[in-house]
Amino acid sequence: MSEKTLRSSRLILSVTGLSMLFLVLSSFFLFHSVINPFIPSSVFKFIVVGDDNVYIKPEENDEPIEPIVIPLAQSIKDTHETTDDIVEAFGDTDLNERAPTVCDRNKALLRVYMYDMPPEFHFGLLEWKAGSSRIWPDVSNPSQVPRYPGGLNLQHSIEYWLTLDLLSSNIKEIVRPCSVIRVEKPSEADFIFVPFFASLSYNRHSKVHGKEKLSLNRKLQNKLVEFLMRRPEWRKSRGTDHVIVAHHPNSMLYARRKLGSARFVLADFGRYVAKTANPEKDIIAPYKHVVKTISNNSSAPFEGRPTLIYFQGAIYRKDGGAIRQELYYLLKDENDVHFTFGSAQRSGVRQASQGMGSSKFCLNIAGDTPSSNRLFDAIVSHCVPVIISDDIELPYEDVLDYSKFSVFVWASDAIKPGFLLNLLREIPRDEWTKMWTRLKEVAHHFEYQYPSQPNDAVDMIWQALARKKYTSNVNRNERGYRMP
Repeated sequence: MSEKTLRSSRLILSVTGLSMLFLVLSSFFLFHSVINPFIPSSVFKFIVVGDDNVYIKPEENDEPIEPIVIPLAQSIKDTHETTDDIVEAFGDTDLNERAPTVCDRNKALLRVYMYDMPPEFHFGLLEWKAGSSRIWPDVSNPSQVPRYPGGLNLQHSIEYWLTLDLLSSNIKEIVRPCSVIRVEKPSEADFIFVPFFASLSYNRHSKVHGKEKLSLNRKLQNKLVEFLMRRPEWRKSRGTDHVIVAHHPNSMLYARRKLGSARFVLADFGRYVAKTANPEKDIIAPYKHVVKTISNNSSAPFEGRPTLIYFQGAIYRKDGGAIRQELYYLLKDENDVHFTFGSAQRSGVRQASQGMGSSKFCLNIAGDTPSSNRLFDAIVSHCVPVIISDDIELPYEDVLDYSKFSVFVWASDAIKPGFLLNLLREIPRDEWTKMWTRLKEVAHHFEYQYPSQPNDAVDMIWQALARKKYTSNVNRNERGYRMP
């Protein structure tokens, strides 16, 4: 072979080798750019595609944080993260002192379009006065945001916190998780959010005044149905991609069946027929607790909680809540049991906060509906919940194992003389302490605040909705019922 031919062959081989190298590198970066919007490179990722599991290794020097499950969003089953100080309703001021950033819609779990509905459906119900051309209040300064009414109104205020989170998702000055981003076009959205403050409408405007034939609550529901039925987005999907918050059990009472194809955010399914609301399509959200959160550093351990069992609230209830009366007569005379009537007045909330904070176990008994705010008051008080409600559905139960920090008892077993009292007295200190420790780890998942923070109640609701985006078969953890 001549020297000239040899040189040409070597040149061809070199060019071929370099081309192959560039092809490999290009493929790698292309793959990374596709996956990266959903998967931060700093953590292990568990990508679920059919039955195949793919792991991606983190960078070695990154700080360890909770694993994220895609597409089932962030897994919190095995988290051991603790929070020393839970912030109050309007967040930690230090959070907004960090470098501002705008969420990248390509990295969000959800893209949500929100209707620009007239203020009468949302912040107008808070007596916010909109200008002639304004629909939404300025939410860039949390201290200036219209406040939700206090007292028991707050426990069903979920619509308010989710709406605020969407409004703030494109504001550079607000630092928040990027689980959801508000988009400008319905065609870009995974879901369409309907900003109707249904619970507030029921709580404040259900009465008929004067010569009026319909309450304001009924009128707003009628207007809502008319509004949605005219929308091309509703007609296109028949409402299946719309999200409506109706957390109060009596909210949306007149419109719920007409809008039953939508995805509801609810407290429970107690007052719904299965066709209208069910676990396959809808989300269960926690109540907003009314007692003050106990910080981890202030939480009393086993020895600092002299009361064994605590319950304070309405005792005589109808339907499934009749069990409260039976338990009252079984437990009321025990020395280490506090089982009394209670009110929602300010002194009653303060007494409940003190009582739960000094008790080992707090009863969550079915009332007029399967759920109540009492469970979430117990969680933020680090008082181990005893759940006696056979039909209850619990928030994020597909990723959160309540048996690790709660005691489940069937109603039929709870009313057997001596069973509940003996069961709780026989739970050893070490077992109780494990549940108490877990309560301190998970309490932040039940905090509503603005701006929202990673894995708080607002963020967890969006993650739950993201899981519904991929599959309706979201299985909950097995409950470990305590039986005789």
